Amino acid sequence: MTVIMPDQIAHFSESLPQQLSQVVRRWSPLEALQDTAIAEVQLVRADAPSSFHCAVYEPCLCFVVQGSKTVLLGDKEIVYTGPSYMASAVHLPVTGRIDHATPEKPFLAVKVSVDPQEVAGLILELGEKAPPAGNDAICSEMDCGLKSAPMDARMQGALYRLLSLLDSPEDIKVLSPLARRELIYRALMGEMGPHMRRFAASDSQANRIAQVIYALKEHYTQPLKIRELAAAVNMSESTLYHSFRQVTRMSPLQYQKKLRLHEARRLMLAEGLEAATASYRVGYESPSHFSREYSRMFGAPPRADVSQLRGARTAVLPAEASA
Repeated sequence: MTVIMPDQIAHFSESLPQQLSQVVRRWSPLEALQDTAIAEVQLVRADAPSSFHCAVYEPCLCFVVQGSKTVLLGDKEIVYTGPSYMASAVHLPVTGRIDHATPEKPFLAVKVSVDPQEVAGLILELGEKAPPAGNDAICSEMDCGLKSAPMDARMQGALYRLLSLLDSPEDIKVLSPLARRELIYRALMGEMGPHMRRFAASDSQANRIAQVIYALKEHYTQPLKIRELAAAVNMSESTLYHSFRQVTRMSPLQYQKKLRLHEARRLMLAEGLEAATASYRVGYESPSHFSREYSRMFGAPPRADVSQLRGARTAVLPAEASA
C-alpha cells in the first residue's frame, strides 16, 4: 500500500489551482460557455476582459478557477477572483463582466447546476451536523440570492475529482453524481452553508421568496398579482415586497420585466421571431413599449442587438471549425 506523507499532501494542495486550470483549459478550447459530457457541468473561458452583459443565473455553484469576474445583482456588486466560488440560490437576472483575462492566462470558470431539492435532501440527511441557518431576521448579506466564498483545498479537490471524470467518460454515469454531491456537501459544510440552508429551510422567509421567484419564472407572461403571490406564501404584501428586494435586489415587477426581456431576446436569436411577435409572446401588449424597455436593458433596439449577437457568433465559427 502506498503511504502519502504529510509533505506530499501539502504539495498536492499547493498544486491544486494549477491542476484545475489545466483541466478546465484542456476541455474549454473556445471562448464561450461550453457544455461537457457531464450534463450538469459547463465550462467558461475568455482570453480578454469583457464589457458588462446580461444573463439569468439558475440555481448553481459557479467556480472561478483563474481570473476574476464582477457580477451586479441590482445594486449589489460581487467580485470574485480564482480560486473562489459563488452560489446562486434561485433564478436571478444579473449583469456580469470578466475583469482579468489574457490569452496566456485566460479567465476559466466552471458552472455546476444544482437542484434545490438536492440541497434540501442533503441537509435532511445531515441532520444536526448541518450548519445552522441562523435567525430569520432580514440580513442584507445572508438573504441575498448570490453569495461568494473562497475555495479551500477540500473544495478544490472535490471540483478536480468531478472535472477529472471528463478524461474517463466511461466513469461519468456512475461517479459524476457522487462527485457533484461532494461539491454540494463541501459548500454546505463550509462558509456557504448557512446561506444555502436558509433558502432550503421551508419555514424561512428566504425559502418563501424562492417559491415566489419560481412562480414568477413559470408564469412571467401573465399579469403580476402581488396579493395572490403574498397569500400563497403566507406573507403580507409589504413583507413580500421588502423580502423580495433583499433576495433579488429588485422589485417583483423589475424581476418579471427582466425575465420577459431575456426570453424575448432568446426567441429572436434562437427562433428567428420578429420583435413584435416576441414581445407579444412574452406578455407585452405594446411593441413600442417593449422596444423602449429592451433598448434600456440591452443597450440597443431589438433588431440591432440581435444582429450584433448573430455577427459575434459567426465570428467564432472559424475557431470552432479548427478546434
